[in-house]
Amino acid sequence: MAVYSSKLAVVQPKPVPQGTPEYEKKRASILEAFAKNVPPELRLSSEFFTNPPVNVSQVPTISGILNPAEIDITENYDAVGLAEAIAARKLTAVEVATAFCKRSIIAHQLTCCLTQWYMDDAIKQAKELDEYLEKNGKTIGPLHGVPISVKEHIALAGTYSSQGFLASTIFNEQDCLLVSILRSMGAVFYCKTNQPQTIMHLETTSHYGRTLNPFNTNLSAGGSSGGEAALVAMKGSVLGIGTDIGGSVRGPAAFCGIYGYKTTSCTLPMKDFMANAFSAELNILGSSGPFSRSLRDLELFMTTVLSQKPYMQDPQLIPLPWTGLNTKAKRPLKIGIIENNGFIDPQPPVKRAIAWARQRLSDPKHSNILQVKDFKPYNAAEAWAKIRRMYWPSGGKPLKDGITSIGEPVLPLSDWTWKDAEPHGILGAEEVNDLRAQRDDFRYRFVDDWNKQDVDIVIGPAFVGPASAHDTAFYWPYTALYNLVDYPGVVVPTPIQAEAKEEYAADYKPLSDECKKVKELWEASDFEGAPINLQVNARRYHDNELFGALAVLKDILDLP
Repeated sequence: MAVYSSKLAVVQPKPVPQGTPEYEKKRASILEAFAKNVPPELRLSSEFFTNPPVNVSQVPTISGILNPAEIDITENYDAVGLAEAIAARKLTAVEVATAFCKRSIIAHQLTCCLTQWYMDDAIKQAKELDEYLEKNGKTIGPLHGVPISVKEHIALAGTYSSQGFLASTIFNEQDCLLVSILRSMGAVFYCKTNQPQTIMHLETTSHYGRTLNPFNTNLSAGGSSGGEAALVAMKGSVLGIGTDIGGSVRGPAAFCGIYGYKTTSCTLPMKDFMANAFSAELNILGSSGPFSRSLRDLELFMTTVLSQKPYMQDPQLIPLPWTGLNTKAKRPLKIGIIENNGFIDPQPPVKRAIAWARQRLSDPKHSNILQVKDFKPYNAAEAWAKIRRMYWPSGGKPLKDGITSIGEPVLPLSDWTWKDAEPHGILGAEEVNDLRAQRDDFRYRFVDDWNKQDVDIVIGPAFVGPASAHDTAFYWPYTALYNLVDYPGVVVPTPIQAEAKEEYAADYKPLSDECKKVKELWEASDFEGAPINLQVNARRYHDNELFGALAVLKDILDLP
């Protein structure tokens, strides 16, 4: 294998905090090892980095690094289209893998979205798939030749994983269950993507660097699956895998204007996702889910994985059949519109997106299939307070000790995430059990309120605003609520973008101190160009019904 320069330029408008000299030396060695795999012809010119644009989303197309065929492959196909083209021998797996490997490393130089990159391995996988198709006249499976990106902490054979800080790094000898299923169906793996320190921020900043929003690099790509979201938005990936315990799929997808799906817990396999048990899951179960640029790619991912009966190997899973977009929706479909959650009023462009969706859905021509009504989530402030305690039964101390053990700095948002729990220290068994009782009591009250409001699905904000400015993703109650009650959710793109100099309504009155702070954050930064997504949620284990509703909404909301 050729060895190239030990330095790879990456756009970083706001540097990450520095640690001890010992830590910085170790961190530098990791970044150097990454850089040595990147050939000169895939590097942006040094002149580019003297004054990079704030919106870097179009740079891969005009960089001159990709040829016209590679631009076509990465921009004009979704995963379904790629699988069909490869099966029909219109494209080869090697052509597709080459295009996405090249585009992904360009995307990394612009957004710091990757932690590891394996072009040689990907081309080898793809070549074997092409040879199989040539010899057997059929594909290995429905994902034959489709490149899939993977979040840093998820075990992928022959790669490293971590919990977003250097001391937690381990080497993975084997694939986790989900990756092994996807690989057996023909998926090609070529990179791993950045995540935050502790995996518990809504901004992705780690020892690998700070991931940037492709549409405004002064903004975050979200977290914890921010690397995935930025990469998919940059068209350096067509299908990615993330995890969500507070908004970690939905938040980044919303920040970057793509699809992100948080399943109900125990729907997709998470066996061997992490080397160590995650104490937050004593009360708040995490979920896995896909990122994509089309609704039918979410369907492809779910159909492929669940068709392999992963519950036969992962006893934590509930073996529910998947009908997805073919699920027959109720008529009329009762849709609750969330203007705000009674706790934090969303920032101006989010309110415009909600108004846009309401106008579309309320068109009289849809009255025979839709019933639109107002919806107010039950006690969002209480939910936010409870989940912030429940995330950290350890008070955050073990992770903090692990981070600082080799001189790595504790990032501001790490301190923020365990701020409410830290004073309580490490909880005893009965204290954790009491939190479980509080969680269940809230769930009972929540479902009673949902029943009284009589809706099938709800549509509302995915976040308090568009993508947050760096180091300011403090408030994520719009997503975390649905982790507390364990309801599925998909964030969907809208045509709305944040505009320069947008202002709050003249009659605005804060709903809480947190609401007032969110307004101050809006006024302190420039969010121009940031995309706006909306979140669609259904009841617990009504994932099929959620997708049945999305099938109805697809044409009404012009969903790709």
